[in-house]
Amino acid sequence: MEMQRKIMARGDRDRLSDLPDPILLDILSLLPEGKAVVRTSVLSQRWRFIWKSVTVSLDFEFPRCSSRKETLDRMASINRELHHWRYCEKIRKIRVFFYVYCKHYVKDIDLWVEFATKIANVEDFALDILGVTDIYEFPQFAFKNTSFKNLVLSMLKVNPSGSVNWSSLISLSIGDLNLTEDVMEKILSGCPNLECLKLDSVKGIRRLEISSVKLRELIIEDQYFHNHDFCFEILGPYIQNLQILSFYSTICLQQRNVASLLTAFLGLEFGQRNLKKECSYLKELLHSVAHVENLELSPWCIECLSILELEGWQPPLSSRKFLKLNTALEQLDLPGFCSFLQSSLDLETLVIDWSNYGSRHQYVLPWYKNKDEHCKRFEKIHNFNCSLLQMKTIKFINMVGPLSENKFVLPLIKYLLENATVLEKFIIAVGCKGYVSQDCVKLEQELLSFPRSSPHASVVFSYGPSLY
Repeated sequence: MEMQRKIMARGDRDRLSDLPDPILLDILSLLPEGKAVVRTSVLSQRWRFIWKSVTVSLDFEFPRCSSRKETLDRMASINRELHHWRYCEKIRKIRVFFYVYCKHYVKDIDLWVEFATKIANVEDFALDILGVTDIYEFPQFAFKNTSFKNLVLSMLKVNPSGSVNWSSLISLSIGDLNLTEDVMEKILSGCPNLECLKLDSVKGIRRLEISSVKLRELIIEDQYFHNHDFCFEILGPYIQNLQILSFYSTICLQQRNVASLLTAFLGLEFGQRNLKKECSYLKELLHSVAHVENLELSPWCIECLSILELEGWQPPLSSRKFLKLNTALEQLDLPGFCSFLQSSLDLETLVIDWSNYGSRHQYVLPWYKNKDEHCKRFEKIHNFNCSLLQMKTIKFINMVGPLSENKFVLPLIKYLLENATVLEKFIIAVGCKGYVSQDCVKLEQELLSFPRSSPHASVVFSYGPSLY
């Protein structure tokens, strides 16, 4: 109360204005729009210049529903705003998104790129411009910049005429672009501190050579080739984290000299156009990543593994310690699942994410003619002999749907508890919203009664959104 009386007695300032600058800057940073931050300058003498010290992010977005007039008005408004933002001490991020672009907008976008690269010196810059007939070309002056740390370029033309200098860049994402290997080489040469590279639907590259010691993470998503026989070759001796996501083309991805690879995620979804070739492709990939410590597989991979096992193929012995399967396991997955466990002698942690429940077996198994005949050998999981000598942690997460209908779940859990001799924790996270069904309660009671070969094994049964 005493402090309040002192503030009120002053009469020259309100309580908000009397707060120290760091607190006022935090308050201003919470405002949803940059315009609102600038408008605070008219409140009083105290607020006149403080907005310039706020760290802000600017978002220039033009959705599909915008008319030509609305787009031009919005662009004119942004150009007026930039006059004020010239005086801002710190603009951390600028994002430009055009859903429908035409060449009449090029001068304005060039102005915004210049503002981001030469005036604001932003650390994070994203340029996402969809052109149907016209394609925006990234300006040549923007290839020389020492402030970028995170850069996203999507659906535009990237063709540096000279060398590239993005010396501070840490993360680069390139999407929906046509590139040549020479351009890619220029870009990588100009990013000596790059740590993460993402290529999303990039066309024109058959060979990617990464010689940088600092570039440790590579993400390749939706890589397309007009000729499906082309090989996409990776040479990355220092890559530690590799993600391959959603390849819809049957291509051969060769990984040479990737001895440093620690983590790999194979998120593949081919379909059934050329099952024999696609399975062969998966075999090559699994040989390439047999040495990684952490491996994650998509549902498509699990189904193909079952087909390969039924045909007599066994995965290569691996040194992996962590395995995550993104699939709601069912009886038809048993051959692939068991054969993969058998090849993972050093496995310490197994995670099965059941969130794909309800959308399974739409990939390849229904198209495999001999599945019924061969699956008879795997009607019961106890017919398969597998030693889980190093397994310490097992997690079933995001389990949804009526669990009692999946007759494969309980036998699988029982089998794992009986064969994991050094198991420490078995976690089962059931995804439910508030209401715990009798089905879940019954499953929990039955599960807790199962024998365990490890005297130290504890079983944790949790409900609600998965935290694991």
